[in-house]
Amino acid sequence: MGHSAAVWDYRAAIEIAKDWNGIDQVVLRSPHGPSAKVSLYGGQITSWRNEKGEELLFTSSKAIFKPPKAIRGGISTCFPQFGNCGSPEQHGFARNKLWIIDDNPPPVPPNDSDGKTCVDLLLKPSEEDLKCWPYSFEYRLRVMLAADGGLTLISRVRNINGKPFNFSFAYHTYLLVSDISEVRIEGLETLDYLDNLRQRERFTEQGDAVTIESEMDRVYLRSPNVIAVLDHERKRTFVLRKEGLSDVVVWNPWEKRSKSMVDFGDEEYKQMLCVDAAAVEKPITLKPGEEWTGRLQLLVVPSSFCSEQFEL
Repeated sequence: MGHSAAVWDYRAAIEIAKDWNGIDQVVLRSPHGPSAKVSLYGGQITSWRNEKGEELLFTSSKAIFKPPKAIRGGISTCFPQFGNCGSPEQHGFARNKLWIIDDNPPPVPPNDSDGKTCVDLLLKPSEEDLKCWPYSFEYRLRVMLAADGGLTLISRVRNINGKPFNFSFAYHTYLLVSDISEVRIEGLETLDYLDNLRQRERFTEQGDAVTIESEMDRVYLRSPNVIAVLDHERKRTFVLRKEGLSDVVVWNPWEKRSKSMVDFGDEEYKQMLCVDAAAVEKPITLKPGEEWTGRLQLLVVPSSFCSEQFEL
């Protein structure tokens, strides 16, 4: 990405630079080498690299980085809906809006501040947003990069409306994998899921792990708070810890669907897997003045473990 002259924010040692569309992006760096980039367009994580500088998130080579199209890849925030329910738009409008850096963020708890670099973003509804979704809210997103490269996202949605509202939510997370046929997901076995490829019919997972052998679009219900995605070829495992989000969405478009998406390469389904911490089946309800918090932590560890070791 093209960089302007960098400006350092003394509060959190974050670098603010322009992407190639002139949109501000925030670069978080750990002293040991890991880094992350957060675009103010969509409040989207566009890059997450380990201490070796290796990219851990998938972004399509055909991704469109211009409004109004959402960026195909990284980690985007789906709010106030996940899925295509007609209105406001598929996966909500938060990932298609320009966010601002929050000048008055909530305090960082001591256990969250140690050795971490963070940035706080803020989204409030525009007049246009209120026409299609007539509820006033404040959405605060905190992105933290730990010294060991762990990435944490904390979302806070406050109802400043005069009446209750409901919303669904997901951290739409594109993981970069070596070969989709060599990947397995642990932590979802025996769970019920809704199959979006079969009119959201409900099934029960029968496998001892989830593997991807064809197009998949499932919502696993009431899932544990720790999920592991094992990439055998790279001998590494993504560990996802979540709070306040009961479901997990697993998606891979496979060959036929890939060819129908203009912002996705025909063969790129082999190098990506979406595993989303989400609240889909039961929308979240906020009364006036109430606030909801949802949290996702991502770690990458060597693959010599099973997910039971990471239970909370």
